[in-house]
Amino acid sequence: MKLSSRDEGDVRVVALEESRLDSAGALEFKEQMRSLGAGGPRRVVLDMAQVQFLDSSGLGALVAVMKLLAPDARLEVAALSPAVAQVFALTKMDSVFTVHDSVQAALAAAPS
Repeated sequence: MKLSSRDEGDVRVVALEESRLDSAGALEFKEQMRSLGAGGPRRVVLDMAQVQFLDSSGLGALVAVMKLLAPDARLEVAALSPAVAQVFALTKMDSVFTVHDSVQAALAAAPS
């Protein structure tokens, strides 16, 4: 599981540099996000531009990370591919997470 992060002012941007977030990588994703989210800015934006496939294990991992970071930080997602956006819509996760069209839009948005 490859993740990279950078701080942009009061936002930590974490890029998920994988084409899939599924059962094979969910546990490692959670562990890496725990480390990357600790001690940083209160807003964490997950750049999912490279992710083309997301299953229920991947969704579960996202929810687990959101709960893990709260209440100290807020997890938002950005740059969902059409397939991943459809999964978010079908499961109503788009009402649970703040979803941005791009990382740039997330950085420009006021904190939620």
